[in-house]
Amino acid sequence: MKTKEVHIRISERRFNKLKNYAAIKEKTVTQIIEDYIDRLPTLEIDKNSTTALSQQPAVDID
Repeated sequence: MKTKEVHIRISERRFNKLKNYAAIKEKTVTQIIEDYIDRLPTLEIDKNSTTALSQQPAVDID
């Protein structure tokens, strides 16, 4: 499997919350993030559209 890196800026509070949640679930932070990404719906891309994906409301996992 080919992997990519993603760098994000989040508050220390959110980072600690994520780390603690991962520890409780006995998973890595990467596994927790991948689990959330896997829950996202798969959207059809309209080949005639200039926008890649339809606008979706922001999801706050905080």
